Amino acid sequence: MLILSRKLDEKIKIGDDITITLIDIHGDQVKIGIEAPKSVKVFRQEIFDDIQSENKAAALASSKSESKSAIDAVSALSKLLKR
Repeated sequence: MLILSRKLDEKIKIGDDITITLIDIHGDQVKIGIEAPKSVKVFRQEIFDDIQSENKAAALASSKSESKSAIDAVSALSKLLKR
């Protein structure tokens, strides 16, 4: 991890397209501004974690649904073959 010290209105560049500016410091809270292309998604960590959890849950539900559908299909085919 790179740790940098910055003063108000000082900036940090990430690559050619991302700029982080220190906007305000008030007590233990720091406000930063992030300039990035629209194609770069920027999230607070807790929001990112929530998105990841939701995606995993959706993928698991989809996987269970697909497994159930496959089992149902095999069961139906088995019934047809027994006729």
